[in-house]
Amino acid sequence: MTDIVLLYCTTSSVAEAEAIAQKVVGERLAACANIIPGMRSVYWWQGKLEQGEEAVLILKTRPDLVEAATAAVKAAHSYSVPCVLPLSVGPGGNADYIAWLLGETQRG
Repeated sequence: MTDIVLLYCTTSSVAEAEAIAQKVVGERLAACANIIPGMRSVYWWQGKLEQGEEAVLILKTRPDLVEAATAAVKAAHSYSVPCVLPLSVGPGGNADYIAWLLGETQRG
């Protein structure tokens, strides 16, 4: 099994995604962040069907850092209930990249 988790997050803007990425990666709670602009979301919020533009933030981390990384995202996020979902990565992949990712994240 590969000890990698992708934290899938949505943010109100690219600027917010960049600020959160700087914080989480800067604290070595994730080794890398990817920001995907221009996502359109449709969702229920407080009993109403809403829609809006968002950006996707994907943080690459280890399972033992998911809780701390999630807390950091929540603390820096403008939403009262931000989307932060851990996605486990299966076995395989580029072993050199995985070693780099594990080396660039803080140890428990």
